[in-house]
Amino acid sequence: MSATAWQRAWPWLALLLVALLAAWLRYGVIEPAAMAQQCGGDYAPWWCRWRQWLVLGFLNSVYGIAALAATALALLWKRARLAWLAAALGGVALQLYCFESGALALLLGCLRLLHLQAARAVPVEQHRHGQQQIHSQP
Repeated sequence: MSATAWQRAWPWLALLLVALLAAWLRYGVIEPAAMAQQCGGDYAPWWCRWRQWLVLGFLNSVYGIAALAATALALLWKRARLAWLAAALGGVALQLYCFESGALALLLGCLRLLHLQAARAVPVEQHRHGQQQIHSQP
């Protein structure tokens, strides 16, 4: 894989990693009944506080609001990192029960990132000087 192909691919691979992490948080930490039972007792483990903050985050639409804020910034400024952040937060919000705002942020963030990557790519034909031919006019 060439260096330019790798530069274009790594944001998408990182988005996949963020989506997998968000899915693990949802299906491995938040939803299991065993986790809720452990955190419901008097002697709850130390990580129950973090789980409670995660639950409060989606109950108050914090993830969706953060995703939409990052999307607005990505649309205002032409920065690939902001577009990636919007897509990543959209994916997290989508996994953590903020469906509408998460889907919108994921879609717009991915489209903005794709647009910025395409704008950075320079067509190869534009810089080929060896194949140019001069034709005389009749």
